[in-house]
Amino acid sequence: MRAREIDETYIRAMNCHAYGICTETRPESKMEKVLFTIDELTGLINALCLMRPTKSVLDLEVKSVKKKFKDRSFAAGVNRDTIRSGCEMLEMELDDVIRETIEGMKERAQEIGLKGSL
Repeated sequence: MRAREIDETYIRAMNCHAYGICTETRPESKMEKVLFTIDELTGLINALCLMRPTKSVLDLEVKSVKKKFKDRSFAAGVNRDTIRSGCEMLEMELDDVIRETIEGMKERAQEIGLKGSL
């Protein structure tokens, strides 16, 4: 990334998103904390959307995500502890982070392949 002259702010954010897994660079800025938190969460939401009849994020509700969040066998590769830790870093409730993430994904549903049949 440095060879491509990518700004250090973005390089650090990318490095932080794997904090505690394969790097010890702790997220500090809001961008770093958000990326750290929602990387795992978007994976869970994506998996959930693909299991739904509509295959869409557009009709997804927070309660559906929370139900699957509690089911560790669903999208077992998603690290729920990372999401919880990220919520703490952001000083936000899990429900609020889920809600904002769903809304962000709705805005780009077509581009991320989650418009489904809606």
